Amino acid sequence: MDIPNMGVPAGLADRLTMAEQHEYLRGRLSRRRLLRSGAATATLVAVGGALGTGSASAAPVPGRTATDGVDGSAVAPIGRHLAFGAEPDTRFRVSWQVPAPVRKPFLRFGRHPWELSHRIEAEVRALHTPALTAAGAPVDQYYLHVELDHLLPDTTYYYGVGHQGFDPASQQAISTLSTFRTAPSRRGRGGRPYEPFTFTAFGDQGVSAHAAGNDHVILAQNPRFHLHAGDICYADPAGSGRSSDSSVYSAATWDAFLAQTETVASKVPWMVAYGNHDMEAWYSPNGYGGEDARWFLPGNGPDPRHAPGVYSFTYGNVGVISLDANDVSYEIPANLGITAGRQTAWLDRKLRELRHDEGIDFVVVFFHHCAFSTTHQHASEGGVREAWVPLFEKYRVDLVVNGHNHVYERTDAILGNKVSRAVPSGGTVEPERDGVVYVTAGAAGRSLYGFDAPDTYEGHENHQDTVATYHFAQGGVKVPETVGWSRVRYTGYSFIRVDVAPAHAGRTATMKVTALAEDGTQVDHYTIARRAGGRGDR
Repeated sequence: MDIPNMGVPAGLADRLTMAEQHEYLRGRLSRRRLLRSGAATATLVAVGGALGTGSASAAPVPGRTATDGVDGSAVAPIGRHLAFGAEPDTRFRVSWQVPAPVRKPFLRFGRHPWELSHRIEAEVRALHTPALTAAGAPVDQYYLHVELDHLLPDTTYYYGVGHQGFDPASQQAISTLSTFRTAPSRRGRGGRPYEPFTFTAFGDQGVSAHAAGNDHVILAQNPRFHLHAGDICYADPAGSGRSSDSSVYSAATWDAFLAQTETVASKVPWMVAYGNHDMEAWYSPNGYGGEDARWFLPGNGPDPRHAPGVYSFTYGNVGVISLDANDVSYEIPANLGITAGRQTAWLDRKLRELRHDEGIDFVVVFFHHCAFSTTHQHASEGGVREAWVPLFEKYRVDLVVNGHNHVYERTDAILGNKVSRAVPSGGTVEPERDGVVYVTAGAAGRSLYGFDAPDTYEGHENHQDTVATYHFAQGGVKVPETVGWSRVRYTGYSFIRVDVAPAHAGRTATMKVTALAEDGTQVDHYTIARRAGGRGDR
């Protein structure tokens, strides 16, 4: 079949927003070509009949109709991944994938593996990707989701996913059961401190032996949740935010990614933010239509239609905020201004709300593009500095986690784009007094980047007082700068573990941030201290 490359000339691509790219791609792939690729005969109703519901995302999905009689016993669920709901102590989301249409997909759950009487029908989000290049092939994917409400706080649940012909409670499939645990209750705390807990974070994972290696070490940390700071699987390896990215796009990469990640994500809530490689123009004007099919996020942000990766949740004494830095990026402006300022206004309100919550000691914000980094490849994003860093400083955010640059880098405490307090490995920072520390944790599995300055990390210190680097300004202009805030630099695969130690009100609560290489070697650590129940707004 003769389907041309779906890209556009570079000069045009540079000027197209994500919405314009979506319109261009849909226009280029004519209905006649769609028919020739075998994609026009199935309707959403037919797909819903085979799968069990009529929900779908993006284009109609071709394939079997309800009368085709799929043998469910020959199809096993894959790619299970968990997420918190808006209230992690009582609400959870369970998601998975099937390789072919199945009938009546469902989830079973209960407090014991022999008590799985609760059975809930799954929502189907079916996704069709046509052949976007002459050498490509259409891909059909079927993502299933269940939202669980009214759960008991701080409780372990067993669950299994299945469909007609595959029951996870059966003797043949019981080995597929997994567990999740709800967050501790935020009601009736009664002055008692929460129990200590651990969470982990990284960005820029993809599919590779290094990515899988990081997953294995993460599982060994027994985290209560994991933060993924964007560039999730690299189905779009170009990531330039241009419509020409479709010439190298591979939807099937998502299948490999979810299978790779299932060992951890089926037990640990996998909370994602969206990066530049996660904008996929074919599916929707904002580039996130494919992401909406695959992930079931809290949806409590200011603009879920344009920026579904913006949300917040609270776990114990930690408030967490996920942001969409594509909205403010000068470097890759395909979605620049997509929320028309609503995201930044919401961030201001949310930070104020968290700082006035007496049960919240720490505020963690994660997103993709770096506010402060010194790599060759992306360095720092001026749009983030202009829009959000003043708010981080106003409310003294305790930890900011980014990806984008495929390295580990940590700053000293920063105020006004300058070092306000040196924080060497093993040091302690008090954000209320000292300022904000930024962590780039983008070495989860993709090829590594480099620094102009030498690596300096725990056991291999080679500190330099100043580093020559740059940041992106409006129009994608690289502005040179010489900075003094780059404290730790490590060019190996890695992630961060955060150990939270709550405390009674009036005493000191801590978060110990540790950077671990993919073999478990410690390359950095420092401690964030804050008086429990204190407020950081200025």
